[in-house]
Amino acid sequence: MIERDEFRRMAQVALNASKADHTIVSLRDRTGGTTRFANNQIVQNVNTRRYSVTVSVAFGARRGSSSTTDLADGSIAGAVERAERIARVSPPDPEYLPPLGEQQYTWRSTFNAATAKAGPQRLIAEAAEAIKLCKSAGLQGAGIVSAYVSAAGVAADTGLFAYEQRSRAEFSLTATGADSSGWVKNADRSIDELQVIERSRVAIHKARRSAAPKEVPAGRYTVILEPAAVAGLLGPIQWTLGAKGYYRGTSALSGKLGERVVDERLTLQNRPDEPHLLGASFNGSGLPSNDRVWLENGVLKELSYDRYTAKQHGVAPSYGLDAPHLSAPEPARDTAELIQGTERGILVTNFWYIRSVSPMDLTLTGMTRDGTFLVENGEITNGLINFRWHESPLRAFNQVEAYTVPQDAITMERTKMLLPAMRIRDFNFSSVTRF
Repeated sequence: MIERDEFRRMAQVALNASKADHTIVSLRDRTGGTTRFANNQIVQNVNTRRYSVTVSVAFGARRGSSSTTDLADGSIAGAVERAERIARVSPPDPEYLPPLGEQQYTWRSTFNAATAKAGPQRLIAEAAEAIKLCKSAGLQGAGIVSAYVSAAGVAADTGLFAYEQRSRAEFSLTATGADSSGWVKNADRSIDELQVIERSRVAIHKARRSAAPKEVPAGRYTVILEPAAVAGLLGPIQWTLGAKGYYRGTSALSGKLGERVVDERLTLQNRPDEPHLLGASFNGSGLPSNDRVWLENGVLKELSYDRYTAKQHGVAPSYGLDAPHLSAPEPARDTAELIQGTERGILVTNFWYIRSVSPMDLTLTGMTRDGTFLVENGEITNGLINFRWHESPLRAFNQVEAYTVPQDAITMERTKMLLPAMRIRDFNFSSVTRF
């Protein structure tokens, strides 16, 4: 990877070459590999390195950007020249602000040596464990194991300079039977924390337990949402935190700052210091990360301000939510305890294909997937054919009956979070799917 001193030198080349009023230089350097498997065999093993330097310049409020993958001094200077040509013919950006000045950053543990060392053999070995377990269970396994390390940097003529090395490992498995499936997914800074064998057994158990699914009619049910399903509902709430939409009246949360918007026991915060989340030390503009409470005891405490909107309202810009952590007091031990306390309900492993229906009240639609079960008298009694649902997470998170401690939660559509499993009443399943 490109090291700190080398990025500083390349950034200085760009800054020295620039004739613009302001110049900002960004680095992205990523290397690693992904092993994919399907039908109980490895089908692809890819190892790549991709890097680029992007130069963004401004003459007044006229902006231009250019990127290069040739890191020689002359190519970087050429990128500056191209960015300047673009800026000179671009219309003024009414929301343009100069780059941030020098910042102070809190050190975060964003890099893991084991992930950095994990080459193709390690990825193949991890995938082979999942495949072996699926074969033994008479199921078909498909998924990925990946390990990447990256370097991110940003520098500007205002004195701004930030650089960080990051790592990310990921595992997912879908175990499929004749009429059922089970799924797991996790991501972590450390490949050693993926727990491939343990999580594979969970996916296999779900696929076996949901075999011969039966159909129950659509309607409102008590649901037990595993953390991945909770993540599917929480993600859209994050989008509604934007201050620009809030003040324009286009957010479902408009006018509710300082009011309770979800169950009074729930607290949502950004936790970049949490080792099992993937928070960074700074974002693409160089703004430092922070530990910030967004919802406290159900009350909307913060809005997410981009730099322009922050200036309009005389507040500090917001880093955002890249390490979401949702917690509540006096949790249940685990999902099994939530099931035991349910007379009749539906257990949901995951939601997918979530789309907006009504942004003004945040009504969404989606489907259940890879493990949907009927719960009766505190026990799982049968696998179910999947449902389509229509529900607002703002409504659902006001119908919470019980919850667990925060657990790993990640989906194909949501970043890594730490979220509880939840039991929620009156969840609206609008129809039964045909699979």
